[in-house]
Amino acid sequence: MSKPVIAIHGGAGAISRAALSAEKEQHYIQALSDIVAAGQAILAEGGSALDAVTQTVRLLEECPLFNAGKGAVFTHQGTHELDACVMDGRTCDAGAVAGVSRIRNPILAARAVLENSSHVLFGGEGAERFAANHGLEMVEPDFFFTQERFDQLHRAQAEQGRVLLDHDGAAALSDDPLDPDRKFGTVGAVALDALGNLAAATSTGGMTNKAAGRIGDTPIIGAGCYANNATVAVSSTGTGEIFMRTVAAYDVAALIEYAGLTLQQASDKVVMEKLLAMGGSGGLIAIDRFGNVALPFNSEGMYRGFGYVGDAPSVGIYR
Repeated sequence: MSKPVIAIHGGAGAISRAALSAEKEQHYIQALSDIVAAGQAILAEGGSALDAVTQTVRLLEECPLFNAGKGAVFTHQGTHELDACVMDGRTCDAGAVAGVSRIRNPILAARAVLENSSHVLFGGEGAERFAANHGLEMVEPDFFFTQERFDQLHRAQAEQGRVLLDHDGAAALSDDPLDPDRKFGTVGAVALDALGNLAAATSTGGMTNKAAGRIGDTPIIGAGCYANNATVAVSSTGTGEIFMRTVAAYDVAALIEYAGLTLQQASDKVVMEKLLAMGGSGGLIAIDRFGNVALPFNSEGMYRGFGYVGDAPSVGIYR
């Protein structure tokens, strides 16, 4: 049995053209390290992979540096629409919510769907009603407001109404280590626990200036999130429409199961070949049933980190 391990991501994209603030960059590095360590602690105490990914994604949702939960971006209409998904590799049970604006932690709502419903995906008001009925913390929509995200919406709308993926706005006006004009804002986690169980979780605040009602790959099983003990756990970040059309997360599992590829071969084929061929940008994190970790991305950078139990977290932004 391999050592328990967790991996996380906070979005992928191009290296910023702006003069970076070393302080802001360090904030990202510290946040990634702290959240990996929190997941390692759960696994070290015998916690399940499902608990580890749920908690680490909840922490990413609570960190305004990332486009999920408290740091969510704005739609064209100036609202927030959040999506999340979680999958248990042991049973292949899954839960997801889409287009919610009043659930403080969408990943906890997805977990509640997994555990308390025969359905997999709830959207909008129905998802919020389900979450409230199961005791989750509900908030007013302005809970998700941050001035930086609001400014990004105005910049995006000023630039001829462009729909900008993720943190978005003018790179020169940001000290985000990844270029906000070319960054994909999703967070996720994958883990293998001491019993050999895999799990994956993904959450997002969507796209700056997107049309209300647009749903990306994050809450879609097999696109933004997938886990199966027989193969692999995967969480995606990137051009959502392409990840959906290629069923990217499941494709990694299929290449391992049916083509006999290794984790690295399978994940590289999806990210570096299949996605690129269709104009898709971004990356994914994956852990296979043997405890191997892959963190491929075809963009210039990806907020990422991983750690085996007993080891120091390893984190990075650039190649």
